[in-house]
This record gives sequence, structure tokens and C-alpha cells, in this order.
Amino acid sequence: MSSILAPVLEPERAPSELSTSETYSEEPLFTRNPANPILSRKDWPYPINSVFNAAAVRLDDGDTLLLCRVEDRRGLSHLCAARSADGVDGWRIDSPPTLTPDREYPEEIWGIEDPRITYVPELQQYAIAYTSFSRGGPGVSLAMTKDFRTFERYGVIMQPEDKDAALLPRRIGGLWAMIHRPVTTLGAHMWISYSPDLRHWGGHRIMLEARRGGWWDANKIGLSSPPIETAKGWLVLYHGVRQTASGSIYRLGLALFDLEKPEVCLQRGDSWIFGPEAPYECSGDVSGVVFPCGQTIGADGDTIHLYYGAADSCMALATGSIRRLLLWLDQNSSTGLLNVS
Repeated sequence: MSSILAPVLEPERAPSELSTSETYSEEPLFTRNPANPILSRKDWPYPINSVFNAAAVRLDDGDTLLLCRVEDRRGLSHLCAARSADGVDGWRIDSPPTLTPDREYPEEIWGIEDPRITYVPELQQYAIAYTSFSRGGPGVSLAMTKDFRTFERYGVIMQPEDKDAALLPRRIGGLWAMIHRPVTTLGAHMWISYSPDLRHWGGHRIMLEARRGGWWDANKIGLSSPPIETAKGWLVLYHGVRQTASGSIYRLGLALFDLEKPEVCLQRGDSWIFGPEAPYECSGDVSGVVFPCGQTIGADGDTIHLYYGAADSCMALATGSIRRLLLWLDQNSSTGLLNVS
């Protein structure tokens, strides 16, 4: 079932070749919440170093649940749920932690981190894809839950080095689909893989490549929050990393993929749309980082509440519009990778 396809590189263009319609719009696509940061270590009911990179979901009772990556003072991470009626404040935080590394799973020996939640209607369960850190490096593990109290672990499903994973909410051609970011001899690109049972994975294909040269996403890329299904395609926020003399900068980009062939990129924004600017994003354990792992969609079906880790130290919230993101892509994108299988 498995096949690895050689990447098809999109042609690179110099900045002088970009039309004015393709340049970054000065009007922000996401607006930071004035209450930011909405969660920090000061809010925690037990001693920790930092809280960041949370998955997000709107529960049936209307509460927002953030499944946060929490780094303890040893430097190891676990996952802890925080619930809020309005998704901004009044957080009720689990104590003890919600999901901790399990000694029965050696791939988790050095912690679990960066979860992404997908609700799967067919299974009536939430799928949590997370990074499990073993002696061999980071891999992708999967757990299922109905209530965020009890969990069924599937164990590691993508071997190291791999991370930044999320399950699509429905089958594609009868198979489950998982977006993830392995590091291979080809580079640190976004891939998609398929499975009949959520345990055995193959059909590996590159979805999107880190660009080369001086681009903002030329070093490595990875999935941010889980894909959003729209009438035009799967809307994907991804992070891109730029190496500078003073360190890495993590910013967000946007791409659109075919609904039934999600390895086919329809549009890819040429510029980043959200980057570190606020003090809590520019200063922390890892300065210059905005890193979303989750979002919720408003009752209007358009508003995105984007939850992101800031500087690997705290949680923040920004709000945007699906409609405006799609419009921006129409005006500021180039074709991405095409499937040539």
C-alpha cells in the first residue's frame, strides 16, 4: 500500500515577478484578543514551567476545551484540559493532568506534546493526534476519547522523526487520512498518509513543500490547526520557519487543498499572514513564535477562534474569518504542489 512519491517543485519567482495583487495585505486577517495571554503558568493549579500549543474543541454543552501542552519543571511535557464557558477566561483546569506519558508506551518516555483534536462523526469520538517523544526522537501517536476523561491509546502511528499531525474528520476514498510532517532526506515538508483502520498507514504523499531560498517558509513547514472543510476545499493554516542570525521565526501561512484528493494543492499564499509581534510572542522560552494547534468555529460558521502558543510560554487567542481567508487566497496565492501519480 505504501508508496513515496518524489516531490514536484513549484517554480520559484523573484520578488520583482510578483504582482501587486499578490503582496501581503496590510489589513490583518487575525485580530488578537485584548485579554491575551489567556492562559499562563500563573493560572495552573500545580507547579509548571509553561503552557502552550493547545488543541481546541467546542463541546456539546457550549464550553470551549483546550487540551494544553504543559511543560513541567523537569522539561518534560504532558497534556492538561482547560474548560471555559466563553473561550476567553474563567478557565477550569484539570488537576491532576488529563493525559500523561504512559510507561506502557516507551515512545512517550520523554513526554507528549502539541496535540490536535478532530471530531470524527462516523466514530462519534474525538481523535487526538499528538507528538510522543521517545529516545529515538519525536513521532506521532493517536488517542481516541468521547469525554476527555478516558482515552484509548493507539500508540505510535508515525515513526520518528515526525510531528505536526491531525486526522481529517471523514474518510477519503474509503480511507482515513492523516496530515503530518516527517523529516526525511527530502526535507521537512507536509505529507498526507492513508489508513483503513487508523493503525496501519501507507499511501504516503507530499502535500506541501518548504520553499527554497529566501522565502519566509524556506526552512521547514508543518500543519498548524486541523484543516477546515469548506465548499472550495480543505483550508489549511500551516507554520513556516525562517532562520535568522538571531534565531528562528515561526509565522503562519495559508493553503487550500482539493476536497477528495487532499494531496493536491489548489492555492498557496505567497506571504505569511500572522507572525510574532506582541511582547508575549516575542519574548519567552522560545522567542519569536506563534504556534496554533487548534481552533473553534463560531455559530455563524465563519468566525475562527484561533488558539496559539506564544513564545513556547503561554496561550493566546486571535479571531478571523473563513470568508476573508478564502478571499485573501484568491488574491495572494500561487499554485502549490500537484499530484502526478
